[in-house]
Amino acid sequence: MRIIFMGTPDFAVASLEALIQSGEQVVAVVTVPDKPAGRGQKIHESAVKIFAKQHHIPVLQPVKLREESFLNELRSYQADLQVVVAFRMLPEVVWNMPKFGTINVHASLLPQYRGAAPINHAIINGEKESGVTTFLLQHEIDTGNILLSKKVTIKDTDNAGDLHDKLMVAGAETLLQTIHQLKAGTLQPQPQQVVVTEGPLKHAPKIFKEDCKINWDQPTETVYNFIRGLSPYPAAFTLLNEKVLKIYDAKKETVHTGTMPGTIATDKKSFLKIATQDGYLIISDLQLEGKKRMNVVEFLKGYRF
Repeated sequence: MRIIFMGTPDFAVASLEALIQSGEQVVAVVTVPDKPAGRGQKIHESAVKIFAKQHHIPVLQPVKLREESFLNELRSYQADLQVVVAFRMLPEVVWNMPKFGTINVHASLLPQYRGAAPINHAIINGEKESGVTTFLLQHEIDTGNILLSKKVTIKDTDNAGDLHDKLMVAGAETLLQTIHQLKAGTLQPQPQQVVVTEGPLKHAPKIFKEDCKINWDQPTETVYNFIRGLSPYPAAFTLLNEKVLKIYDAKKETVHTGTMPGTIATDKKSFLKIATQDGYLIISDLQLEGKKRMNVVEFLKGYRF
């Protein structure tokens, strides 16, 4: 089976690597164009492109997915199947091109958490379980017929980075199982509307900077989930003397404080905690605007309240 792989970040690399190691014929990779990033604005290549080059796989980097030159090049590879992992929305002329269609690997148990940020939103909402789903692309985003899914447990201490790594591995494994069953003719695609879910559908829209500000008026558990759901990226933040203070890790302390939410308590040496509606968040890993990320002891050594 001739496969074209489409993806961008590290999350996608695991699936591409699994395809190659299993002996599947990946004839080309489609990823985003190179762009300047970081200090000095050096040209940055996507993780998928870097991996593909290492394995001598042709790389396509279209600016627009409807460009005739790109579509002609895509057709020239005569792919039987396309695989999409953490890429972008495809037009029908692209996803409907191969004989077996286009499979997407999504980092949630569909139909729950459709959208761009399923990993973050699952933890923010305090879920105890997530997973990955392979499905066939169709017109509406993340709504295609489900092929396979695999559940993953979320521990109370997991942050978005931890869940990302678990789902990255689960996604690669589930993709291989999907392709194996597809070739064997044993897959039975299932419409998402017939999948039984507990409660209403939850969505996972893209997260912007303004969405990351902490509301200390909420319960301790809610704020705790919010912090770990945005860690390590894009990171939850609060303001400290009008400067952005990103918080990457904290512990819960549920006690009656009688203190206004958002109030800081510290001995200026070893601990820093911030009041919530019904307790404190004890901060352990943070970054003040203009400074490097550090643990709380390092921070308190250099900060003057």
